[in-house]
Order: sequence, then C-alpha cells, then structure tokens
Amino acid sequence: MRKPRDRGQVAVEYLGFLPILLLVALAGIQLGIVAYAAQQAGTGARAAARAATHDEATVGGREAGLAAMSDWIAERSVVTPSEGADEVTYTVSVDIPSVVPFWDFEKVSRSATLPLPEEDERP
Repeated sequence: MRKPRDRGQVAVEYLGFLPILLLVALAGIQLGIVAYAAQQAGTGARAAARAATHDEATVGGREAGLAAMSDWIAERSVVTPSEGADEVTYTVSVDIPSVVPFWDFEKVSRSATLPLPEEDERP
C-alpha cells in the first residue's frame, strides 16, 4: 500500500533536474554555433582570396568574403587582407554569439592564401 506522501515525488524530481537538462541542451546548441561560425569563417576567407586573385573580379576580396557567409555571421565578421610579393592572404575573424549564460568565447579566425597570377598571365 502506497503512502499518500509519495504522490508527486516524480514531478518534484523532474523539476529539480530540468535546469540541468536545459543547460546541457544550450551547451549543445552553443557548440553547434561555434562549429558553424568556424566553417563560415573558412568559407569567407577562401571566397575573399579567390576574388582577390581574379583579374576580372567584379567585387573586391572583402565584399566577396562577406557575401559568401550567412548574414548573421557576416555582421559579426572582420575581413583582413595581407598581400605578399606573389600571394594574397585573407583572414576572417568572427565574434561568436553566446547562448549559454556566463560562457563567452574568443573570436574564431580562419585564413586562406592563394598565389597571385604571374605578370605575363595578367591581361
């Protein structure tokens, strides 16, 4: 025979475990955002370097890099060029938004380097 005091015990235990469950779910979402931001930074860096090496490019490297990323990532991004004698490097840094309280991340950066066309190959 059950005691009347045991009624609702599972509900109370669930309410105690719910904040932990929500924190784990938010941590999973946060890690997904970090991975997505890193992937988008790499895509932007490659697109920027590719546009900078094409002579017939209609947009500059910075604009091409930002256009290659999602809008909400591009708003948080900084595209930095660096040109050497025979190559160009673009670095994209993305400020990662925080979903989990008290869990802040540094910026994620990705770079892409491509060779510039030879002088005799340019039109």
